[in-house]
Amino acid sequence: MKNLFSQVLENALYVVSFVLIIAGLFVCAVVAERLIRKKQGVTDNTSAARRAAAVGLLSALSAILMLFEVPLPFAPAFYKLDLSELPILIGAYAFGPSAGVLIEFIKIVLKLFMKGTSTAFVGELANFAVGTSFILPASIIYYARKSKKSAAISCIVGTACITVFGTVFNAVYLLPAFAKLYGMPLEAILDMGAKVNPLAGGGIVSFVVACVAPLNLIKGAVNSTITLLVYKKISPVLKGSELKKVQPVKAGEN
Repeated sequence: MKNLFSQVLENALYVVSFVLIIAGLFVCAVVAERLIRKKQGVTDNTSAARRAAAVGLLSALSAILMLFEVPLPFAPAFYKLDLSELPILIGAYAFGPSAGVLIEFIKIVLKLFMKGTSTAFVGELANFAVGTSFILPASIIYYARKSKKSAAISCIVGTACITVFGTVFNAVYLLPAFAKLYGMPLEAILDMGAKVNPLAGGGIVSFVVACVAPLNLIKGAVNSTITLLVYKKISPVLKGSELKKVQPVKAGEN
């Protein structure tokens, strides 16, 4: 605990920028929800207590799943697959995009308390940003029109977003940041990819296309598939009530 707080103080500026990014994404999610509700004339009848309990449960489950990582044969060892986005996507479908962003944030906080950070919060920011690039578009699409077809479309769009964003984010920010953090040339990191995947040789673009893009594509596809299979069974337990149409009040009625 003391070590975590000392790391926060040492990287205060970075932590503040991290929090601002989270707050900005949360505001975007809330605005999207309100616009959709206003357009459709719906209100969420789920109690605040049930919502809070579900968010807490899903956040804890997501943090636990984050600890179970599977290495992939086409990428270096520091890229691993986990299913931590699964509870988050289910929560975002059930309670809206803002809940998804909130669960993603709580997952990172719980992970920091369990394991701390070995990357000066760079890895945690990357996990949050890439995860949100999947959760936010998928949940907004589903929240706007809840049906099996829109759920499938939302998963496809979310998977496409995490694949594209994750690939670009690694090339532009994450890999250079890790190289600077560990005091090693970027080429040394790229060589790690080339050793396990011949297609990754030839520079940073080849590296992210051959190693990062398939990882995020698989992550999005696996989490999406499981969500589509189990969500309808889990949703009633989580919510307890559905969104209901707001009926206009007639003259003379209370």
